[in-house]
Amino acid sequence: MRITKALDGLPPKLRNQLEKAHFDRERLEALAQRVGKSGADANRVTGTVEPPRLDEVVPVPAAATAEGAAAIERGRAALARGEVAFVVLAGGMATRMGGVVKALVEVLPDLTFLGYRIREIDLLHQRYGARIPLWIMTSFATSAAIEQAIEPYREGRTIATFQQDISLRLTQGGDLFKTSEGGPSIYATGHGDLPDALKRSGLLDDFLARGGKTIWIANIDNLGATIDPMLLGWHLGHGAPLSVEVVDKVGTDKGGIPCRLDGRPVILEEFRLPKGFDAAKVRTFNTNTFIVDARALRDARLDWTWFEVKKQVDNGSGTMKDVVQFERLLGELTSALDTRFVKVPRDGLASRFLPVKDGPELDARRPEIASIARDRGVIA
Repeated sequence: MRITKALDGLPPKLRNQLEKAHFDRERLEALAQRVGKSGADANRVTGTVEPPRLDEVVPVPAAATAEGAAAIERGRAALARGEVAFVVLAGGMATRMGGVVKALVEVLPDLTFLGYRIREIDLLHQRYGARIPLWIMTSFATSAAIEQAIEPYREGRTIATFQQDISLRLTQGGDLFKTSEGGPSIYATGHGDLPDALKRSGLLDDFLARGGKTIWIANIDNLGATIDPMLLGWHLGHGAPLSVEVVDKVGTDKGGIPCRLDGRPVILEEFRLPKGFDAAKVRTFNTNTFIVDARALRDARLDWTWFEVKKQVDNGSGTMKDVVQFERLLGELTSALDTRFVKVPRDGLASRFLPVKDGPELDARRPEIASIARDRGVIA
């Protein structure tokens, strides 16, 4: 295979670097054989796909109800016992904010996305006594900058990083893509790396050994997705190992949607839906915020689907080139763990969905983020 010959020809120093960064050569060689041969149908699921039942996408309980009060009490007690860890996804390729690592972009005056998350865990400590670990999933492109940024905050806090996987981009013919300088093009393989990368780090085993029970996962840029006692207590009360926050769609919103696949609740990206299934039937979609039982996450055995993604990248000389890369998505965790969906607000001070993809969106959202930050005590 040409890909095998190309990988054999990489300099020994680079091969060692790739191996240390958990590059899976055998997987890339196998995936390269798929490029351009199976088309979009390769990503579609087989089986019976249906919209979720009405009782499978439930709203957040009202605080004034008995259910809501009980959920809040359960959540507060778990936080006070130090049974929760907070994972933020801060990997990727650092390309959407003018080349600046998004975690280090100033979202409010003198406060970066990362600094905001650190303030959140400080607030939880003030309110409940226990120190909530903050674990940051980085990538080869974001790790060094984030490590440097968190150094002044380590004292008195439990902050750690772990790196997601890497792979090499391919041409549309399945060969190894090379930049203008003749080297390979490295990329991070998607937020679906989290379970494997977190296990590999040792953080999860250590957390469990110290009595930890629940992992809260959110994107670094979705500052609406704070750790909330009500939602935590709701999750602990329903008994399933995994909860996923979803929101109502607005306009042409697209993303992973809650479905039933062969009778079980899962998140499916729209490109995975069978032909003829109308995604518009499902009026909610995934926010990429998850609450998961720590032991179930550690023990989960997933047969990950690697999705073929076509992109354009700079070849190193300013020329954009078509490439293929394979990624995995964290929503597929729902295929391995019994899942419940909770519909959360996306508007007002209770909003839990404030994603920021790029600079213009940050500028547009900044007033809303500031209002919510004040309401939740993150800023004065």
